[in-house]
Formats: sequence, C-alpha cells, structure tokens
Amino acid sequence: MEITIQGDKEFDDVPSLKSKALRINLNENIYGTFAEIGAGQETCRHFFRAGGASGTIAKAMSAYDKDFSDAVYGTEDDGRYVTEARLRKMLSHEMDLMETRLTREKHPNKIFFTYANTVATIDFAKQFKGHGWVGIKYQVEATGDYNEIILHLRFKETDARLQQETLGVLGTNLIYGAFYKYNEPKKLLRYLYDHLDKDQLEIDTINFSGPAFEYVDNRLMSLQLVKNGMTDAVVFGPDGTNVLPARVFYKKNILALRGSFRPVTKVNMAMYEKSYEMFIKESKVNPDKTVVVFEITLSNLRAEGEIDEQDFIDRADLLCSLGQSVMISNFQEYYKVVEYFSNYTKARMGLAMGVSNLVDIFDEKYYRHISGGILEAFGKLFFKDLKVYLYPMLDPETGELINSENLKVYPRMKELYKFFKYNGKVIDIEDYDTSIMNIFSREILQMISEGERGWEDMIPEGTADLIKDYRLFGYTRKPLKPLTLNKRAKK
Repeated sequence: MEITIQGDKEFDDVPSLKSKALRINLNENIYGTFAEIGAGQETCRHFFRAGGASGTIAKAMSAYDKDFSDAVYGTEDDGRYVTEARLRKMLSHEMDLMETRLTREKHPNKIFFTYANTVATIDFAKQFKGHGWVGIKYQVEATGDYNEIILHLRFKETDARLQQETLGVLGTNLIYGAFYKYNEPKKLLRYLYDHLDKDQLEIDTINFSGPAFEYVDNRLMSLQLVKNGMTDAVVFGPDGTNVLPARVFYKKNILALRGSFRPVTKVNMAMYEKSYEMFIKESKVNPDKTVVVFEITLSNLRAEGEIDEQDFIDRADLLCSLGQSVMISNFQEYYKVVEYFSNYTKARMGLAMGVSNLVDIFDEKYYRHISGGILEAFGKLFFKDLKVYLYPMLDPETGELINSENLKVYPRMKELYKFFKYNGKVIDIEDYDTSIMNIFSREILQMISEGERGWEDMIPEGTADLIKDYRLFGYTRKPLKPLTLNKRAKK
C-alpha cells in the first residue's frame, strides 16, 4: 500500500520518457512502424532504449535522400518535403504496408500504429529556425478504425542537436498520449509538453480525426493551444477547419479586422467591405495574393474569468458562414499582431478599425510594460508597410461625425498622431452608412437575451437564421416582448 502523509496534495504524476516508452513496449498488442525524415530517428530511439522494443517496433526508417524518399512516398506537386501532404502520404503508405504484411488471421489482437514526422531543423546560417509536421495513425482496438493526430511545430532553439532531442521527446509524448489519453484530448494537448519547455518549441496547428475523436471540435483544440501558451495565434478557414498560419499568410497582402464579433454586425461587415475595396486599389497590393482575416483576441473570449467555449463556437460559426477566415490570438496590442504577420510576409498590410480603437492605440497606458514605451510600440506598428483604414463614428452626445480629421487623442499624443496622419498611415473610409453607425454588438446581445425584437435587422443577412436555428448566443424560442420603440429608435 502506498504511504500517504497528512497534508499531501494530489497532483499529476508525469511519467518519465522511459516509463512511457516501456509501457507501450510491454503491451504485447501495440505494434507499429516509425518513419522519421529530417532530424534523425529521435523518437524511435526512446523506444529502443526503454527495452522490450522487439514486440512493438515492426520497422524504423529514415528516407533522408530526396530521390529515395520520392521513390518510397511519391513526389509532391510543389516539390516540397516538409508539408502536411507529405506526412499524410507517409502515414498512409506505412499503414498499408502493415496491413499487407501482417495478416489479421495470424495477429487478431494486434493494435497497429504508424508514427511519422518530416522535419527541417535550423540551417547552418541560423536564419531559419526550422519546423516540421508530426503525426500518428493508430487503432485503439484491433477491430477498430484508424484515428489520426497531426500537428505542426516550430522550433525555438538555435541548435540542431537540441532540436532533434526536442522532437524525440515530443514524439514519445504524442504516441503515449494517443494510446493512453485519447479520451481526454485537452489533457493530451498539455501532456505533449511533458519534459519540455514552451521556450523549446511552438505547436501552432493540431487536428484530431477518427472514431476516438468523433466528438472533438478541432476549433476548440486550437483555442486550447492559445490558452495553454503553446502558440500565440491559430487560424481556421471558412470551412471551420484548422489551417497552418504560414499557409494562409505566406507572402500575402493581409487585411485584418479585430473585434469581439459577439455577434458580427452590419457595421463590422461594412468596415470590412469598404476597407477591402480601398486596400486592393493600393499600388503595392495584388488582389490575387490578398487575404482577409477576422481576429479575436483571447481576452475577448473570457466570461467571468474563464473562456466560454460555446461563445467561441458561436462567433466562429457566424464568421465562417460569411466566408471569413478567423484568427484567435494572445495579442493584446495591435503592434504585436503586425509583428506576427511580419513573420510570414513583407507585403503591405492593412488594419481596419473604428475611431474608438484608434484612440486607444494612442493611449500610453497600454505600453508601460515596454522599455521603449509607446515609441517602441509605434516603431514596430508603423515601421512595416502598414496602413490603418478608419471607419467613422457618430458622437453619441452631439451626433457629430468623427473621423481622422477631428478625432481627439490624448493631448501628449497629438503631434505623434499628426505625424502618422500626415504620412498617410491613417486613411478615412469615406464610403459609409450613417444609418448603421449606432449598432453595437453588446446591445444586440442584450436584445437577444431579453427576447426583444429588431436585432435581426442589425446583423448581416442570413446570420439571424443561424442564431435562431442553432440557438447561438443564448437565443431561446420564447415569447417576444411587445413591439415597442427601443432607445436607439427614440433617439
């Protein structure tokens, strides 16, 4: 019996890498192959060293030579090797060999798996830190269908040997988690960093599929990556699937809109449409290489101190229904968003925002944690090829239209604002609709929750049906309040 002492607390007892590998090796039914390209056979090494690997490892290989790799897995249309498509080919090819070479009649209880990675470590000049795709295709019972976990990582270390070791640890954690934590996918995500530090690598994309993950929403898994500090931002496309940020932003012109989108309003869509029309007319912008992204910061997803996951899904569904890509980030300040985009592109970028957001950007209190203060932040924000497209607002007190010409920033920031305005970094959106300027997400949300009428006219066409059909944002089919003039109508 285990000894306990008064005052002991429960905690997660993290198994050592050897214990993880040995547990799998000692299971007589778990059997599979390892195919690792680009960073040595680092994952397989942990299983060989743990002992008992002969009953687990059917084959281990590294197809380093490009011609040999092409002969085994085929060529890619883009000629690249470190891609998701390459990884999926590896997983499918190796699993097909397993099924062909080991008959179920002879091995009725075997649980097959294939682990694969295709990785590029840091280059000699240390200009490119390296990245890779890692995945596992496996069963949880001998007669079951296959499941897949596929992720993309970016190395943060600046030594190739350290990156190789990091990859080996991650791979071992992934294989162990796939078999013994698949029923708790959120915990499985956290356990990928067992014996690792977040300064060693970043996981910016992960997707689960198969019967074991039938009820897993990969968008929520993306949210967990940001929430757990595994990455700064994740992106998913209009179809709701997680996509690699580099695939979306690489060498593209980027127009970004930040907001709560709770729910998305006619003002949000007008801001997007008008700013996009102006953006693609810029001489340095190629419409065919332009991407628009709606960004939601993690702070906007919090309710009562915790992230409301259903609220997140509601917002995502509405934006995706409008054909938009969505980015969830940890960035509080706008300059960090621009810095993030700059990792992928040197092309022109645009930020579409309202007057109140621009005024906040010129508030010094948001930059007190930076050694260079607001000047350092603005150097990072406007040093890049960036323009701000400003949507005007109506003053709630006077009804005056406020734009870049008459907005009021903090007195100490006036000259700094004038500098950026004079140099064409802030541009007014002149084609606007004053009839929708008093629409605010928070009021729509309150009207929905209180059963008031009229909110359907304040949001983009078609989205009201989604809110009603899928009970988004707490919508319930309850008797509507008598039709009366709301406060906005009275004004």
